[in-house]
Amino acid sequence: MDKNEEKKIKVEGDDSEKEQKKQENSEEKESDNKVEEGEKAIDKAEENKESTAEEKLQEQVAELKDRYLRQVAEFDNYKKRTLKEKADLILNGSEKTITAILPILDDFERAIADKNEDPKAIHEGFELIYKKFVKALESLGVKKIDTDGKDFTTDNMEAIAMVPGVADEKKGKVIDCVQAGYTLNDKVIRHAKVAVGQ
Repeated sequence: MDKNEEKKIKVEGDDSEKEQKKQENSEEKESDNKVEEGEKAIDKAEENKESTAEEKLQEQVAELKDRYLRQVAEFDNYKKRTLKEKADLILNGSEKTITAILPILDDFERAIADKNEDPKAIHEGFELIYKKFVKALESLGVKKIDTDGKDFTTDNMEAIAMVPGVADEKKGKVIDCVQAGYTLNDKVIRHAKVAVGQ
């Protein structure tokens, strides 16, 4: 082999080495570009994640704020409604009572308008009106406190007199009821005024 051929082979070898290096460099650049693109894609994905997470948080905040405002408005309406109902109860609470008593008032007007002079008939008429009145009160929850022969208690009675010299079995018991007591739905609204044996 002569020198030219050796040079040629050497040059061809150098060229192929150069080409191989170029190819390796271009492959490295390509892989670097791919790595860079991958990093950019990851960064973009993270930014998208952050922005979507931020958007979701903002949506949740807006939803909670809306819910809070609705609850506040609902509570405000509830307060106004209950205040109105309370005022109505105060103004018109006695409506049921008045409605129950009006028929009795009508009976009294009829009794007054009647010119009958028979005392027995007048007495019977007043007795009927009295019974009707007691029934109306009972329908409203008002009951008379029973004191006849009962033991004296301060829960629903008030002693206004002590009666000395009574039999042993009458001591501490109600002898006489001076003024009747009443309960409204089991709550004492007027204590019975009684005389108690001593």
